[in-house]
Amino acid sequence: MSHMSPELPEHAGAVEDLLDLCFGPGRYAKTAYRLREGVEPVEGLSWLWIDNGEVQGTIRYWPVLIGGKWPALMLGPLAVLPRLQGTGIGRALMRHTLDLAREMGHERVMLVGDEPYYARVGFSRAAGKGLDMPGPVDHSRLLALALAEGAMDGVAGMIGKPLSTSKPAGASAKGVSDAA
Repeated sequence: MSHMSPELPEHAGAVEDLLDLCFGPGRYAKTAYRLREGVEPVEGLSWLWIDNGEVQGTIRYWPVLIGGKWPALMLGPLAVLPRLQGTGIGRALMRHTLDLAREMGHERVMLVGDEPYYARVGFSRAAGKGLDMPGPVDHSRLLALALAEGAMDGVAGMIGKPLSTSKPAGASAKGVSDAA
């Protein structure tokens, strides 16, 4: 039976195998991976699509800082077994986790990807206008999504690693506790 499940430590090998299958070993050279180095994924936002014990899809989010002052989430990687791509698994994972991120108080999400695909859940180049990444990046693939009204208004600058992960990336100071 197919279902979504939070990613657990025992899934690490299956997730890495899926990412290798979908993106190959060259994925580590990409700019997005440089931003993930030494940073833990955002707790509660790494999810899987599992069917009969087989990991068929995965999604993760990472904390980033835009322009040195706007906390955000970076979605990725999102991967689905090649034989199941186009079946809605990726969109289901995104919708579920974006809803969770919104409930957790995150305000903005960015990613590097194909706009026609990610637009289905609200991402756009227009929302990502003014964003930049260190290293090579195809700016036509730099997309963003506001999870709160106006959260991308005026947001621009270089995307970098967070200064601290004591607060959820993208969460406003209002109502967010520093306690873990």
